[in-house]
Amino acid sequence: MESLEELDDTTDEESIKKSHGENSLLWSFKAKEILTTKTQSYFMKTKRTKNILIQLAFSVGLGSMWRFPYLCQRNGGGNFILMYFFMLLFFGIPLLYMEMIIGQWLHIDNIRVWKQLVPWLGGVGYASMLVCILVSLYNSAILSWSLFYLGNSFDYPLPWNYCPLVKNINVTDFSCLQTVPHQYFWYHTTLEVSGHIEEGIQNLVLKLSLGLFASWVFLFFIIIMGLNISVLLLIFSIILPYIFLLCLFIKCLFLEGAVASLERMITTELSALSSLELWRQAGGHVLYSLGLGMGTIITSSYEAGRDNFVKTASFVALGNLVISMLTTSIIFLVLGFWATTSGHACVKKSVSKLIELISIGLLPEEAKPPDNILFMLPLDYLNWIIHLPRYLQYQVIHRSLSCSIRVQNEKLMEGPGLTFAAFSQVVSLLPHASFWAILFFLALFITGLGTLVRISENIVLSLQNSSVFMKYPRLAPVAVCLGGLLGSLIFSSHAGSYVVSLFDDYLVPLTLVIIVTFQNMALAWIYGARRFREEVFHELGHLLRPSFTFLWCYVTLPGLLALLTLCVLPLHHRAASYYISWNRSASQEVKQPYPKSALGWVAFLGVFTFLPILAYPLYHWWNFQDPVIADTLQESASYKTTTTDSSKPFRWLKNPMRKSNSSSQNRVQETSTRYNLFSGRGPEKSWFSLPRIASLFSLWGSSLITSKQVSPICITMDKSMKHEETMEEKLPDNSAQ
Repeated sequence: MESLEELDDTTDEESIKKSHGENSLLWSFKAKEILTTKTQSYFMKTKRTKNILIQLAFSVGLGSMWRFPYLCQRNGGGNFILMYFFMLLFFGIPLLYMEMIIGQWLHIDNIRVWKQLVPWLGGVGYASMLVCILVSLYNSAILSWSLFYLGNSFDYPLPWNYCPLVKNINVTDFSCLQTVPHQYFWYHTTLEVSGHIEEGIQNLVLKLSLGLFASWVFLFFIIIMGLNISVLLLIFSIILPYIFLLCLFIKCLFLEGAVASLERMITTELSALSSLELWRQAGGHVLYSLGLGMGTIITSSYEAGRDNFVKTASFVALGNLVISMLTTSIIFLVLGFWATTSGHACVKKSVSKLIELISIGLLPEEAKPPDNILFMLPLDYLNWIIHLPRYLQYQVIHRSLSCSIRVQNEKLMEGPGLTFAAFSQVVSLLPHASFWAILFFLALFITGLGTLVRISENIVLSLQNSSVFMKYPRLAPVAVCLGGLLGSLIFSSHAGSYVVSLFDDYLVPLTLVIIVTFQNMALAWIYGARRFREEVFHELGHLLRPSFTFLWCYVTLPGLLALLTLCVLPLHHRAASYYISWNRSASQEVKQPYPKSALGWVAFLGVFTFLPILAYPLYHWWNFQDPVIADTLQESASYKTTTTDSSKPFRWLKNPMRKSNSSSQNRVQETSTRYNLFSGRGPEKSWFSLPRIASLFSLWGSSLITSKQVSPICITMDKSMKHEETMEEKLPDNSAQ
């Protein structure tokens, strides 16, 4: 009995140990599973956060800190802000959400998206790539301006705070006294600008050309090295400009006459809302600032994970609006300060400064102004300086204060250099001005470089997926950077700033409106907004809000067509299109109409950008006689082999797999059979045959059915092709045996 009891005890102990072991293994397995789930959830959240920050950093770039302020100043301040907010709410956010959800749904780059949705509009992706090239060209010119200011920020005192020393003084050299030195430094020292767009376009400014070279070299190494920016660095790079600009805003509030200018910025006139130019400028800037139509949003969105893109689009638009308003507020405060300290106020300060310099012995007694100079006109003070001896003129001009003796208004500056001139004034008012100047212009250069990197990576990715660079993908970044450097040299000429205005005011908004119009039409009306909602719900698991589909069909598309009309009208009416030039003799900005040759170049480049949309269906009709079948074969054959990471467009691709002729013919027959089942037409009838061109619009319904089935065909063909390729690899071995 004792032995049986001992046996029972040992059996119980073994069962208890075994149960404890099983429980411990079960708990360890559950712990590992929980840890894996938490890790995956963490990485997904990090990926989503990084994507949102990248989108925000892209929108909070040159469009907010450079373009928005001078457009706001040119178009009346509060009127432009009100119109921009309206366009952002009803056009910007819905179109931004549309591009985000398309990228997440299809998981392919911008060029292949439109080939898959609407095959005969596959050229939209190529047109957007051409627009990216145009934008990158003149954005690199802005980077060269930032580099020049950054290089001069190391000087003490800052060179834009006083009139420069000149060797041969004459009447024209007194132009620095007729305007603020910051504006003089921009036009005379930085740009060495000509008086007209036709003058000096063949002569390059060496320092700006070197800045372009440095910008494209930086860009090339960033693309090649593929710098992976962490989330913390992205947060720091976005939060830092907000904090820095907020500090500058608080400082500018205490400037003389600044608050009155800020009131003008927020004042709106309802009568000005009828201006067609105001609508054109506001609508074009919404597309430019959010990056719509460039393809960068579509290409980067398919890596974001299953995110709430409504919140993402709203957050990006809000961040864009806040940084634009903050930057514009600072610039308007500076403009009010310039207007208040000009004229008699400037003469009074200058006379007090000269008397102080004479009292401490830095100037001789002959440099003392007349006693009644303060009761004269400001131009009489300039005439007194002109009649001084040559050596006194040299010292008085150099020691003049940073103000203008001419009576200025708040329209002192309207050109694209407004941000550079205004912020060079702001940083001069801070203690240790050189340090703050270095910090600001370095941040401006990094912000612009980040925008240029996103655009250039999209171009490189598109080229690497094309047949030209697929065998040699290493040449894609070389071709982009070298071609960009050569093409952007025109912006470093003496008339380069006027060419920048031509691109920025007319060419780029026109091309962006054309592309976004075709994108909206292709999705909302050709593919179908209702069917798009159904397939997004089937693929992503969440239903689109009906308000967005309503906006895509009945608000954004008619608005884009109206905006396209407004962009085309200035090309026919030359008097309506003008640019801001610099009059050296009067030391002020003047409005001049664009010559016919400049508007002709805009029309030519606009048509050239639009050409791929028209040429793509003709190209496939000529080569394949059936663009739908050809696109289906091409997409299915190269989908797995050419898909690259949008964050790493510099990854070198391998050559596409070779396939035998027999297998290709079988796939053509199989695809055409499936195509005929969906479309209801026989194999002998071509989709794009000449007799059908006249009734192209009648084919929309049938092409819709076809395009709807492209996505599942591609998926099934990928699987069947993989199986056939493995069978083809085994066939030689079996035959040899």
